[in-house]
Amino acid sequence: MPSTRELRLRVRSIKNLAQVTRALETVSASYVRRAIQAVQATKPYAEKSWKVLIHLARQPGHQNLHPLLAERQEIRKVLVVMVSGDRGLAGAYNVNILRHTLNRFAGLKAPVSYVAVGRKGRDLLIRRRKDVIADFSHLPNPPSFADVSAIGRLVVDDFQRGRYDQVWIAFTEFINMVEQRPVVRKLLPLEVEYAADGEKSGDPYNVTHHRSSAVFIYEPDQNELLNEIVPRFTALQIYQSILSAQASEHAARMVAMRNATQSANELIEALQLEYNKLRQQLITSEMLDISGGAEALAHEA
Repeated sequence: MPSTRELRLRVRSIKNLAQVTRALETVSASYVRRAIQAVQATKPYAEKSWKVLIHLARQPGHQNLHPLLAERQEIRKVLVVMVSGDRGLAGAYNVNILRHTLNRFAGLKAPVSYVAVGRKGRDLLIRRRKDVIADFSHLPNPPSFADVSAIGRLVVDDFQRGRYDQVWIAFTEFINMVEQRPVVRKLLPLEVEYAADGEKSGDPYNVTHHRSSAVFIYEPDQNELLNEIVPRFTALQIYQSILSAQASEHAARMVAMRNATQSANELIEALQLEYNKLRQQLITSEMLDISGGAEALAHEA
């Protein structure tokens, strides 16, 4: 049985740990709000860009308008951008996105290479002997568009040079504070085809597009516009995915730290109760010794 001193030390250390987890919960809640605000700030530009791409996709032969819109006949090699966190203490956040990504491409015949965004994902991929061609760790929180533009340039250049025939991005989509969902989405080639019912399947922005007589006037011409908007839109998708993943990471960490704080408080209560019982036993034992000694003295007298 531990002594009262050992119990006091354990209670003190657990209280200190609970203070740390409570502080991490507060910081994560602040980071979640900042990441959500950054995602909302990019949505108007992303939706307008997507509408322009959809308008161009309605024209015949749109796949020949830009190399990033052209589907490859044979898929020989695939590149996956996997977004994870740089730190732990976020529950199963990093493991879930890794497991979801590996399961998604497990049955693919073509070899798969990875661009790791986040230190934890990089370490997990290397530990499983996956081909990691690039690593982007320790991004600011939240990052600016310039901080992640290098990732967009990397995947666009490699796709255009024919090193990869498809580019995908795997990240954790932020739904709300208690729900985050692993998602794997195709980046390149951009899919802007319409389904049979006239709506785009897999629309990343849930924009309802109606066929109308509206006319778009492009200045400069549409080819120069596509040369600018398609690579930039690809980089914007990566940027929004990283922001959503960061919001999901901090939400997962907030929940994990809240649960850790509750568990610490419950353990403190249990240890405090055990300490009180032990203290009571010691006091009772001392009182029995005193009364026994007094009774012995009385008999001797």
